[in-house]
Amino acid sequence: MKEQSFTHLDGAGKLRMVDVTRKRPTLRRAVASCVVYTVADVLALGSSTNELDPVHAARLAGIQAAKLTANLIPLCHPLNLNEIQVEVIPKAGCIEISATVAATHRTGVEMEALTACAFAALGIVSSLVDADPEARIDDLVLLRKSGGKSGDWGRLVDAPR
Repeated sequence: MKEQSFTHLDGAGKLRMVDVTRKRPTLRRAVASCVVYTVADVLALGSSTNELDPVHAARLAGIQAAKLTANLIPLCHPLNLNEIQVEVIPKAGCIEISATVAATHRTGVEMEALTACAFAALGIVSSLVDADPEARIDDLVLLRKSGGKSGDWGRLVDAPR
């Protein structure tokens, strides 16, 4: 088993931002997902033709959050993102959310994909506060990533539950 180490700690155990200056820029891509569980009638959420319905607002929140990840999570590198896709899919009893983020950079975009999902989910929960105060966000996971020295990685199960 590989010895566990934390990339954001230096040799003395102090927090640091990882130095990526010697890494070669490559296309990095990450996909994350989460689920908002609710008893509200979520199938009606995306039925509006108004662009500010909860589904569109959640997608926009996810996209904006991905762009701001370095401001939200300490020690994340600010990245120029090439692609951000956020899907918000209402289903019976839940809303499935997924995000795909890509950038050509020296470090990965996993945190950006996870942040996009989390904030899209928060946007949905915010819209459900009256209809279902017990709505919950669950299963926030990185599904797969590619690019960089560590290469491709993915979970065995590749879809929200």
